[in-house]
Amino acid sequence: MRAGWGIVAMAAMMAASPVMAATAKRAAFGTLADGTVVEAVTLTGANGVSARIITYGATLQSLNAPDRAGKVADITLGYDDLAAYVAKTNYFGVTVGRYANRIAGGRFTLDGKAYQLPKNNGEASLHGGTRGFDQMVWRITEVKQAGAVASVTMALTSADGDQGYPGKLDVTVTYSLDDTGALTIDFGAATDKPTIVNMTNHALFNLTGNPAGADVYGHRLTMPASRYLPVDANLIPTGELKSVAGSVFDFTRGRMLSDGIRDGQDPQIVAGRGWDHNFVLDKGATAEPLLAARVEEPTSGRVLEVLTTEPGIQFYSGNFLDGTLVGKQGHVYRMGDGLALEPQKFPDTPNQPKFGSARVDPGKPYHHRMIYRVSVAR
Repeated sequence: MRAGWGIVAMAAMMAASPVMAATAKRAAFGTLADGTVVEAVTLTGANGVSARIITYGATLQSLNAPDRAGKVADITLGYDDLAAYVAKTNYFGVTVGRYANRIAGGRFTLDGKAYQLPKNNGEASLHGGTRGFDQMVWRITEVKQAGAVASVTMALTSADGDQGYPGKLDVTVTYSLDDTGALTIDFGAATDKPTIVNMTNHALFNLTGNPAGADVYGHRLTMPASRYLPVDANLIPTGELKSVAGSVFDFTRGRMLSDGIRDGQDPQIVAGRGWDHNFVLDKGATAEPLLAARVEEPTSGRVLEVLTTEPGIQFYSGNFLDGTLVGKQGHVYRMGDGLALEPQKFPDTPNQPKFGSARVDPGKPYHHRMIYRVSVAR
């Protein structure tokens, strides 16, 4: 009886202990030149995983995770201070919108009316234009601690005509971290007139926790995607949904990134300087998030799984990191120091009907749920 009572009492104490519950802490992160204060919210789970989100760009500024020895390290690329995020538009960890990825010519037509967006990536509009959601200061609407989950919700309003897009758009993003190491990101948007929306997170990861000492080519990537979207010289999808079979784009059974990253015989690798392509997930669009990618780093044992409700995922192998960026802890970021896995609708969908639709109408809000789930392989 006494031993049994002791076990029950111990369990009760652990359940009640704040150490075993996810926490959310709010603090200042810096001040913009116009006096606007940028805040940070740090979410921490019981297993040592923590995420810091800043209101500038609703950005995932850090994601800390333990390795198999229990050593915790930041597995994302980015900057230590606000000034660097403002000065350098590199999309590290940001919330991307209104439209993630590229729109050819910066143009699309909706209900017979043509819209012109800023061309900020050659002849394309990229990640929402010259001042997308990544460069806006979001407002915190809620910070919660509820047992095994801690969360923060941020919001902004994008005016009708902002960056050329139609409709006033009320946008929210909620980051929720639980005690299992799952960081769920919910994107929502409601409009007052027909428009297009495609939102995602643009974190770049290096699971070694030390991008100054190791690139990501020793990571193993698995994606349940039997097709991908080839691109032209401007990285715009050609419209083909091509089988990955027999190519360096086949990650269906798992592939080390060192296997194919420099395969100059594949014209698509040449076009992207590596992988910078959208993969067609076999699951398609789903009501609940399903697995889109799994990354394993054998030395640290860290594992990252990406889940999403969206039909595609952009895999970018850090090809345009050229040594000109100095990031966290003074690290110089070079080619291959990070990888991005961005769940989303297909690039240029508004101009390519067979890709589906990115349309959002009044009374029918947009929602995308994605999850970054970190763990350790023993």
